[in-house]
Amino acid sequence: MELQVAELKQKIEDTLCPFGFEVYPFQVAWYNALLPPAFHLPLPGPTLAFLVLSTPAMFDRALKPFLQSCHLRPLTDPVDQCVAYHLGRVRKHISGVCIHPRYGGWFAIRGVMLLPGIEVPDLPPTKPLDCVPTRAARITLLEGFNFHWRDWTYRDAVTPQERYSEEQKAYFSTPPAQRLALLGLAQPSEDPSSASPELPFTTLPPKKPQNPSRARGWLSPSISPPASPGP
Repeated sequence: MELQVAELKQKIEDTLCPFGFEVYPFQVAWYNALLPPAFHLPLPGPTLAFLVLSTPAMFDRALKPFLQSCHLRPLTDPVDQCVAYHLGRVRKHISGVCIHPRYGGWFAIRGVMLLPGIEVPDLPPTKPLDCVPTRAARITLLEGFNFHWRDWTYRDAVTPQERYSEEQKAYFSTPPAQRLALLGLAQPSEDPSSASPELPFTTLPPKKPQNPSRARGWLSPSISPPASPGP
């Protein structure tokens, strides 16, 4: 068995086997070869997959605790939902991570801007830099990100030009509801009757636009910019 497959299998087993599951690796091509095209998995043949089996121990180790934890929730198919829960734990345990060639892991992908109506068919794709080229470094990075992310060390997978400041690290380590207080900022008042602060200029009532369709801009509720993203 290839080392990469063996390492992934071990990680999955560490998550699932204590709850009465067994896992076996296979290629998608093996599965597709046994079934008619209508049931093929739409993935390249060499794609790695794992078959997950339940053993007799799954009933006591996984299903019964799951039912006890969900006894007040509606369950349509308890066994399938229990299995889905544990497979979800596997996905959380082996997550991918992005590394910036200049900032390492000290960055975040905050959003995507789409420009409908602007088409650029000749724009060439940019191939990402392989800034973690060795297999050993990738394994260390993935282990750090998935299992030791709180210590921040995975972010130094490459030597960064700039890191988060200590204040920024404290901010992102603090529960969202407490972050304004951390920065010494008061929570905004939710009382609509509270007085607004005086403004150093006179406000005038807006004039009714002659062409309502042209008046739609950033003040339009349907296209107002979203609030500042969370961390």
